[in-house]
Amino acid sequence: MSIKNSDQLYQLIKTLSKGEKRHFKLVVTRHKGGENAKFLKLFDLIDAMSNYNEEKILEKEKAISPSQLPNLKQHLYKQIMQSLRMLHASNDLDLKIREQIDYAGILYNKCLYQQSSKILEKAKEMAKKYGKTVLLLDIHEMEKKLVTKFVKRNIQGRVEELIPEGERLQSQLNNINTFSNLSMKLYAFYLKIGFIRNSKDFELANSFLYSTLPVFQETLLSTEEKIHLFDSLVGYYFFTQDYNRGYDYAKKWVALFDENPSLIISKLEMYIKGVNSLLKSQSKLSLFNDFLDTNRKFEEVKSLPDIYIPDNVSIQLFKYSSKHKIECYFMLGEFDKGALEVDKIADELILFKDKLNQYDLLLFYYKFACMYFGNDQYKEAVHFLNEIINTKDVDLRADILSFARILNLICHYELKNNDLVDYYVKSTYRFLSKKEDLHLFQTRIIRFLKKLNMVRTDKELRTAFKELRDQLAPLTGNPYEKRAFMYFDIISWLESKIFHKPVQEIIKAKVLKRVVSQNAKNY
Repeated sequence: MSIKNSDQLYQLIKTLSKGEKRHFKLVVTRHKGGENAKFLKLFDLIDAMSNYNEEKILEKEKAISPSQLPNLKQHLYKQIMQSLRMLHASNDLDLKIREQIDYAGILYNKCLYQQSSKILEKAKEMAKKYGKTVLLLDIHEMEKKLVTKFVKRNIQGRVEELIPEGERLQSQLNNINTFSNLSMKLYAFYLKIGFIRNSKDFELANSFLYSTLPVFQETLLSTEEKIHLFDSLVGYYFFTQDYNRGYDYAKKWVALFDENPSLIISKLEMYIKGVNSLLKSQSKLSLFNDFLDTNRKFEEVKSLPDIYIPDNVSIQLFKYSSKHKIECYFMLGEFDKGALEVDKIADELILFKDKLNQYDLLLFYYKFACMYFGNDQYKEAVHFLNEIINTKDVDLRADILSFARILNLICHYELKNNDLVDYYVKSTYRFLSKKEDLHLFQTRIIRFLKKLNMVRTDKELRTAFKELRDQLAPLTGNPYEKRAFMYFDIISWLESKIFHKPVQEIIKAKVLKRVVSQNAKNY
């Protein structure tokens, strides 16, 4: 009868904070009775468990019979949810507005139409201020019902106001739905393959965009429509690796919140996502100073006045903040400092691991591996690469799975594990062929590593590194090959071998050159 930790009640109780547990018990203990006492005992028993087990519950609490347990669990779950709603109603804007709509409905049913109308007006003001289009449509529907309850001379005028207002709200919702659907389509495609690999991928992404987007005039869109439009366009341009266009729309996205600060609280997740997108584009375009400015904005989110950070947003902040800390060290080529930061983040990741999806974990592992590789910690890099290579979900981010194998090959070369290099060359070739991801970049690296065992002198080795660099360098301008260089800066690694310098030194010199060039442009 032992049940896995997937039991929904167990999961819910384990997510409760101390404050939430305290509030729940206060609410429950107000109502005396045997049934309440039973499910409070059930709550305490489950809360104390490290693994959910119904046999232990029945063994420890004889007052609960096996036949009672399912109903008690269901009742307890409902009571916890009601307690959470009560506790967080003052923090969650959607709940606050919906509460007003509910009150208006109750008063409407009691024929107190004037009172219902006044409460509905307050709800409408809040919904407008915080850009809650879905709730505005709910309010609009109730307003139409109320119109029929007032017999006034100007009812025709009110009807003529309500009809176009409803049509406008419906049009806005249709656009928001269309834009968000496009974002989801692109995200699902990106989760499967990563960045576009070939013209077929590009044509598919294009078909998503142009078959989905309605005819619109950007200046006439509401703020909420624009947020979802920019989200979808940023996703498209990132997916197709057009970071200049992605940067333009990410800037416009964040500017909407800068112009309407009240929206940050009501659309916190979209704000964080927008700032994150801006940071991603700035890092890809080597806009280091802009990146630092935007990162400060990102780190200030938690200290914004009247901000409420629920668990899902807390996870989002940890995820993005950690990745940008790592990205900053990549941009500077400071792999020694970055490796120390990775050590800290890896420890923190353990606390969040159960709340992150497999995709997020793969990204973290790959970034960790790249940082350790850059700091010559090849064994540590191999550890995280193996976490990726051994993942069971082979249909998730095929690009990361592919490049993890390439980087793993190079790590074993650095570790002088020549037998393993030979083995992984064959298995990597098979994997890439199966995934239809055997492009020029991958093919040339595999051939290079395969031939290394035949190289006898340092001079021959240096020549081999030069030849590979000269073969790969032109691919950085190829629209379907350049994605490879975003996963691993192999050109800098090759140059470190050619010039017998640490890879950090090579990258730092390039960073300095880019920063000077960028400053000159801005000047």
